[in-house]
Amino acid sequence: MPATIGMGNYRYEYRPDWANLPSGMDLQAPSAVAVDSQDNLYVFQRGDPPVLVFDRDGELVAQWQRKNGVPTDAHLVYVGPDDGVYLADRDAHQILKYTPDGELVMSLGTRDRAELQAPFNHPADMCVAPAGSPQAGDIFVADGYGNSSVHRFSASGDYISSFGDPGSGPGEFRVPHSVRVSPDGRIYVADRENNRVQIFSPQGDFIEEWTDFKKPMGVHIDGAGTVYVTDQVPRISILSLDGKLLARGRTFEQSHNVYTDSTGNIYGADVAHGRVQVFRKI
Repeated sequence: MPATIGMGNYRYEYRPDWANLPSGMDLQAPSAVAVDSQDNLYVFQRGDPPVLVFDRDGELVAQWQRKNGVPTDAHLVYVGPDDGVYLADRDAHQILKYTPDGELVMSLGTRDRAELQAPFNHPADMCVAPAGSPQAGDIFVADGYGNSSVHRFSASGDYISSFGDPGSGPGEFRVPHSVRVSPDGRIYVADRENNRVQIFSPQGDFIEEWTDFKKPMGVHIDGAGTVYVTDQVPRISILSLDGKLLARGRTFEQSHNVYTDSTGNIYGADVAHGRVQVFRKI
């Protein structure tokens, strides 16, 4: 019998054999996954090639090769409302935006140059505020390893503002590892080393924190406004936008990030064991 996780209306079947790779090819330290509007899965990995693209059935349909050494250091990946693919090139201190075909169309940050303020000092994650939110189309970056900030940019990449400082108090961060914006504009940040998710107003003012986590790594909000958080228990927690726990289950390794597709299936990346984790909704 296949392993299952979750409870109630949120039950999932583990599919360890989902990704169908050509003979002789293996995943190489996959760091993150993201899904586009066609349910294609983008795997950002720390080997070569840096990006693999699978269709909804797990068939490999594309490979993106490095160009002039870019990207260098795979961290997290995000797909925007226009199906633009954003990569956090962590140790190069850049956020990169690609077309779905792998063409680089925008870079944020100065390559190979760390900054004490915005941008960037080993950025971890990024997202685009959804349509209908007060910040619709703006880009948010969790500037995660060297800085303790979240930065906001326009859709064209112009810097707007930042919030956050080092520490453990409200509105402070110790490795802001993942960021998402809800339809009403609230900003959700996985504050990993403080063992919490912090929630902020559209202006970046602290609202509340969720503390029932052990080193949360990935936060994701689906189209229905459901929040998914992975942590290092290891487990996945499914919550409402207001923090009500809807379901919880143990993942089989520490999923570095989390993403869902149009049918509610869950995807994650297991860096340590070189695999993509897939949980099919029952």
